[in-house]
Amino acid sequence: MPRFSTYATHLRVLLLLGLPLIGGHLAQFAIGLTDTAMLGWYGVAELAAVTVANGSYFIVLFLFGAGFAIAVMPLVAAAAAVGDELAVRRSTRMGLWLSVLFSALVMPLMWWSGPILRALDQPEAVANLAEQYLRIAGWGLFPALLVMVLKSYLAALGHTMAVFWITALAAVLNAVINYALIFGHFGVPELGIRGAAIGSVLSHGISLLAVGVYAVRAMPQHELFRRFWRPDREIFAQVLALGLPIGLTTLSEISVYAASAVMMGWIGTVPLAAHGIVLGIAEAAFMVHLGFGNATTIRAGTAYGLADRDMMRNAALVATVLSQVIALVSVILFLAVPEPLMALFVARDAPARPEIFAVGAGFLAIAAPLQFLIGAQVVAVGLLRGVQDMRVPMVIGALSYTVLGIGASYVLGFTFDLGGAGIWLGLLAGIGCASLLLMRRFWRRGLDRTLIVPAPPTGRPGD
Repeated sequence: MPRFSTYATHLRVLLLLGLPLIGGHLAQFAIGLTDTAMLGWYGVAELAAVTVANGSYFIVLFLFGAGFAIAVMPLVAAAAAVGDELAVRRSTRMGLWLSVLFSALVMPLMWWSGPILRALDQPEAVANLAEQYLRIAGWGLFPALLVMVLKSYLAALGHTMAVFWITALAAVLNAVINYALIFGHFGVPELGIRGAAIGSVLSHGISLLAVGVYAVRAMPQHELFRRFWRPDREIFAQVLALGLPIGLTTLSEISVYAASAVMMGWIGTVPLAAHGIVLGIAEAAFMVHLGFGNATTIRAGTAYGLADRDMMRNAALVATVLSQVIALVSVILFLAVPEPLMALFVARDAPARPEIFAVGAGFLAIAAPLQFLIGAQVVAVGLLRGVQDMRVPMVIGALSYTVLGIGASYVLGFTFDLGGAGIWLGLLAGIGCASLLLMRRFWRRGLDRTLIVPAPPTGRPGD
């Protein structure tokens, strides 16, 4: 009975932390869909340009840079567990520093994106429009990453509802601003793709202001921006050492999906369209896993800070079981109602609708069991982030996603002539390998790291 009570407590805390974070991730997902949909209504060339600009540039760089923001979450959770407000402030501050530095370093890639896209054989018109978009939207990377750091700080301290509401309001604000600037409503000029870029920057900027004001007012004791200019080399190195592998692991993961889309395009338009739809459905399901994965990181970070192995073990067991229950729900939906799910992405009068549905149903049948592996992988990553172990997981991710995942997709799809199904089976192989190895890493090594008490930061007491 005591063990059941312990598990129930962990489940309740995971749900309280995870559900608002899921809502926040879905709201963030909606922002991307809104931008794409509105530019799709505006023009085909603009839609193609923003797809290239976001898919190949902004999102990739954002996810890489977000590694530093994600690193703040376990560091703050561990420090807060033992009441170390100094470490909470310093970890968050250095996460903000690294986000600004990263944004400044990659801004030239945004500014001179046109020549790079042309070198990648993008059509001249698409490259020109994408460059126009990125030269404006690139400035939004600064506030976007700073918002991510502050959201990680708030989530680690249990303020997940604030994270949800700020993201949800940002999604609504982004839709209104884009509608006005793209199409020229509410008395503003019609700016097309440049309007979408301006809207993106404004939305990120307002979100930064909102989350910054909330953070300062909700937790004035941390004095986040007090002597903000003062560096802390020790924690700067700590955030860098944890955030860089997180960013690189994320790049490895998204590379396998990007490569699968390229390979699917070699097969034909209908398989590519079906692939994109199934990826969209799977991404929505992934947002649920990701929310609980973040909650798992917070719980693991707290246990790590307290050096409580039993707490870590019980939280890991509950998170793993919960992830598989969520995966089971996704599997049932994927297999029971594939056409209604795909109908959300395909117009009723689309000429290729029956062919897309037929091909997509086959892809969903493979994506269904993949949900169990994705759930296990997200939990394992969340646990390993919580115990601040990401170097070996980075190598596991690179080998599993990039080498095995992409390699198996190509071999099964083209050498064995399985086509699109072979590409999805390759994804299954890569993600399956990653999930098993990452889980093994946590239970063999990560759990015992809980016994290592994190060293308190040194330095000026007034920082």
